[in-house]
Amino acid sequence: MTERDIPEQYLAGYARILSDVAATGRRLTRQELDSRRALGEQAAEAGYGLRALVGAHLAAARAVWPASPGLADGALAALHQAVDAFAEGYERAQRLAVRQEEAARREFIDDLLYGRSDLGRLAERAERFGLRLSHAHAVAVAQGPTPYTEGDAVPRRVEQALLARFGNRDVLLTTKDGRLLCIAPGHEEEVLPCFAQQAHAAADGSRVALGRPRPGPGGVVQSYEEALNALEMAERLGLDDPVLHAGDLLVYPVLARDRQAMADLVQATLGPLTTARGGAQPLLDTLTAYFDAGCVATEAARRLSLSVRALTYRLARIHHLTGADPSDPAHRYKLQTATIGARLLDWPAKEL
Repeated sequence: MTERDIPEQYLAGYARILSDVAATGRRLTRQELDSRRALGEQAAEAGYGLRALVGAHLAAARAVWPASPGLADGALAALHQAVDAFAEGYERAQRLAVRQEEAARREFIDDLLYGRSDLGRLAERAERFGLRLSHAHAVAVAQGPTPYTEGDAVPRRVEQALLARFGNRDVLLTTKDGRLLCIAPGHEEEVLPCFAQQAHAAADGSRVALGRPRPGPGGVVQSYEEALNALEMAERLGLDDPVLHAGDLLVYPVLARDRQAMADLVQATLGPLTTARGGAQPLLDTLTAYFDAGCVATEAARRLSLSVRALTYRLARIHHLTGADPSDPAHRYKLQTATIGARLLDWPAKEL
């Protein structure tokens, strides 16, 4: 848009003010400055660009510029005051519009992730933010060493990386409760892994959980809750994987669903370990490392910083106390399930 496209209403009184100030050498009055600010706000709300508006002011100034060189300084000072006040009003309107947009976006995110609001109305609002809730969506949640907020360096860096690679593919990036979220169409399978990679690279010590694609307006909530549960489960189990897939952790919520049954299994299977010298925890850590290493003794010993002989002694001790042999496939499932249950229930630190 050029200055010729700017309606005269946004320059109302400008030429008269400029001519009068140039002739008298006075400064603009408060009322005149307020009128420029008000016009700047109106022009911003109408959607006109600041560059074109400034160009229109300069063009209008040329039309009434004083012929006498002695008046040029006063005219230039008036031009500066008028344009500065106009730009101030314009920027004030822009800031207000940004705050309103941020408030609307935050309200939408809250309604979307908490399942509030009418689904039909929610779907209409979603289109404004690039989401089509009739399609399947998946959510990834990144949790960093410090809470994330909108405008932080990490969210900006991740967003720029996603835009550079994928452009505008109906991807929504936001923060919620100190975490960084990415909502992407379910068929865009590369987006969330890329988000996970960028979020992990942008903040050392971060962890990302990926929910599964879910259909319909409620799918975003379901995928979001899956990702949150995956983060919580990983923390309870002491998993150190930087990227978690909710689909890979589905067995743990199943095991934890009947807490009393799991507590009984842990107590009956691993309870005898409490009689060992040093308590149950060292032997429980041995079982955890052994199973995590795929029942390979050398790898488990390396993870525990033990010799293979020392690890073998511990496994034998567990067999003696519990009656179950970790190396025997017939006993392994019960021992491994009980070990997972102990981690879920924080046993033996907490009584069952």
